[in-house]
Amino acid sequence: MQPIATYTVVSSIPEPLHRLYELAYNVRWSWDHETIDLFRRMDRELWEETNHNPVKMLGMLSQSKLNALAREDSFLAHLGRVTRAYDDYMQSGQKTWYAQEYNLEEQPQIAYFSFEFGLTESIPNYSGGLGILAGDHLKASSNLDVPLVGVGLLYQQGYFHQYLNVDGWQQELYPENDFYTMPVRQVRGDDGQPIRISIELPERRVFAQIWYVQVGRVTLYLLDTNIAENSDREDQDLTDQLYGGDREMRIKQEILLGIGGLRALYALGIEPAVCHMNEGHSAFMALERARILMERYSMSFGEAATITAASNVFTTHTPVPAGNDYFEPDLVEQYFQDYRSALGLSREEFLGLGRQDPNNVSEDFCMTILALRMSAYSNGVSRLHGEVARRMWRGIYPQVPLSEVPIGAITNGVHIFSWISHDMAELLDRYLGPRWREAPTDLHVWNQGISDIPGEELWRTHERRRERLVAFARKRMVEQLERRGAPPVEIDEAHEVLDPEMLTIGFARRFATYKRATLLLHDIERFRALLCEPRPIQFIFAGKAHPRDNEGKEFIRELVHFARTGNCRNRIVFLEDYDMVVARYLVQGVDVWLNTPRRPLEASGTSGMKAAMNGVLNMSVLDGWWDEAYRRDIGWAIGHGEEYQDEGLQDYIESNAIYDLLEKDLVPTFYERGSDGLPRNWIMRMKASMTDLCPVYNMSRTVQEYTQRFYAPALQQARQFAGNNYERGRAIAAWLTHLQDNWQGVDIDNITTLNTEVRVGDTLVVTADIRLNNIEPEYVSVQLYEGILDRDGTISRGHVHEMKPNSSSKGWHQYIVEFVAEATGRHGYTVRVIPAHPDMQRTLRLGLITWA
Repeated sequence: MQPIATYTVVSSIPEPLHRLYELAYNVRWSWDHETIDLFRRMDRELWEETNHNPVKMLGMLSQSKLNALAREDSFLAHLGRVTRAYDDYMQSGQKTWYAQEYNLEEQPQIAYFSFEFGLTESIPNYSGGLGILAGDHLKASSNLDVPLVGVGLLYQQGYFHQYLNVDGWQQELYPENDFYTMPVRQVRGDDGQPIRISIELPERRVFAQIWYVQVGRVTLYLLDTNIAENSDREDQDLTDQLYGGDREMRIKQEILLGIGGLRALYALGIEPAVCHMNEGHSAFMALERARILMERYSMSFGEAATITAASNVFTTHTPVPAGNDYFEPDLVEQYFQDYRSALGLSREEFLGLGRQDPNNVSEDFCMTILALRMSAYSNGVSRLHGEVARRMWRGIYPQVPLSEVPIGAITNGVHIFSWISHDMAELLDRYLGPRWREAPTDLHVWNQGISDIPGEELWRTHERRRERLVAFARKRMVEQLERRGAPPVEIDEAHEVLDPEMLTIGFARRFATYKRATLLLHDIERFRALLCEPRPIQFIFAGKAHPRDNEGKEFIRELVHFARTGNCRNRIVFLEDYDMVVARYLVQGVDVWLNTPRRPLEASGTSGMKAAMNGVLNMSVLDGWWDEAYRRDIGWAIGHGEEYQDEGLQDYIESNAIYDLLEKDLVPTFYERGSDGLPRNWIMRMKASMTDLCPVYNMSRTVQEYTQRFYAPALQQARQFAGNNYERGRAIAAWLTHLQDNWQGVDIDNITTLNTEVRVGDTLVVTADIRLNNIEPEYVSVQLYEGILDRDGTISRGHVHEMKPNSSSKGWHQYIVEFVAEATGRHGYTVRVIPAHPDMQRTLRLGLITWA
């Protein structure tokens, strides 16, 4: 039966407790242990039952319980401490990092678009690493007071809940989210009505309402199409599932995220000067930015695209081509025929924006390529991933040397306050003081403070977390078995699974095949011996396979079957329904974090960083972040960074490397105890790991780096371009059009030939004649490109030397440069011409380059 009207019932909060709702609706509580403790003490069982959702818990508490809390002096004192700290945080103003480095902004200037956001388990709007990273990005931006706003979709069912059947095969559940009992609220206009936006789909409009989540000082806006204005059930279901549906569902969701997301901001009076696309899902946003400029200022698409690209940022997270979104040309045309006509583009011109070769009419449309073409700032998420991304996408920049392909790298980090245990945070408070919270990237604070922590205190703190992990795992195992209808004897055994004093290794991540969750099963007898030897090891696994990834599901089944066999069955467990709760217990309680991807298929990985913040040691293939972070005294490397063509050989070599490390290093180091019962060498590694990794691989450093390298210069550029009715922006667009019209006539001739043999320290002089074909000399950069030759006779990593004008005659300009021969070996050199303009950075991305 359908209602004729709806209303919402909320609790009647006594006046002394009136600020509880304000605290509950700002998810700053999710990274503030004092606030979490406040909510937990209200009703510990209800806190767990509601999956740590203070809004839902407040709605479920009885009125008598609320009235009793309002009369409890100790609770009111606790509430007072929390609200004072909250007010200090929200009103810190000039004391924040951004205010000290730049100027405070009255409005958000940076919009951060992401397909998923993982903020807290009580808002299940994430599937894994990408969403958790996005959530951590917002939290760190709040701490730093970066003027940023988040944009995403609000999913009615979110990502699936996982359970295993009797055979260990993954099953999926999609429970409905009740937004009215979550820390999200509707955005309403002055008339009290929900604000709506719309997007155009074939032969219809689809409407969306806007919700918001307060993330400290930052606001996240989320779109939801499950409203009556959408008469078609298919349109209402558009925001049902994250990563569900077919390709047509995906393109509709990405239109809603990119185009609808930007329209939502504009409807709220927020017009961001800088837009950041976290993966290619939101790349249509770049087209909408251009369309708005075209409509408002009567620009061409070329002008608008040039202007907006200067303040677009794109981050790619995917190191394999198959992980990027591709759409068939006819599907794109079906959904964009009217839209691209409004941009003044033909079918092939529009499709060319998302093709590596714009002239290849059979090539699919790629969202990553669209984002790269429409962004001045692009990056991978680790140093190694930056190299991989440059190799993957070098075809978009066919004349650019591999090392100069305009895709940089900013290594991911994690929001330390969301992932560090309460116990470890208290320990750091005692020995590092408040500075580790105020300036978590300060190397001196960590170097000095960690060394001051007594080894015994660090170890006892870690042991408490391992004990809590084992207790949590036992409870979860019992619940899993009861839900599965397991025999009573098996349930009884689950109460005793794992040992709180045993070396505990964790493996938890998405069960994609390249992550090789079953690598330890390569030699089953050797693995079983490790589990059962006198100084044994125990393993905890967790993770979800994509619903359509049967190979990943088979990995889970293999692990579960192995865990049920032999006399070591209590030393390996698989925890179902991996989420932020399970993740926290694992990264805070295991001794070692294991990661076994096929290099170089792990773009970054952040779970190992979360573990490191808690003193957990990493053992990983040298891939993603660990490739740049690893040192012998802070953890273990599996292999030496090799890459293999034969996957079977790779699995054989690297599984044996793991067994060797466990047998010869990890197990002896962990169980070697002094007279005081402490594993001193292990503790030394823990301290070295925390000292090295905590100040670097935390999200504060990552967001600072994005701000310094991308956001701040992009914001400055956007403001310069926008002045005086976009006069400067139009000028740069006209300059680029002039270059594109004349670049084919640029030529290089009469390059100086150097002696075939020179000595180290010799000064070498090179001249070249350049024909610029109606392009002013100040708008080009003529460069000598030289370096050591590789075995193929090419300059693999060249050095650039700027050449200076020397003379001009009959349309030709002579350029000259002097440089010093600095290294022995076989060298080569050439000359190139590229665009140059004081208002245009990263000109190599323009595709205009002439080589001798």
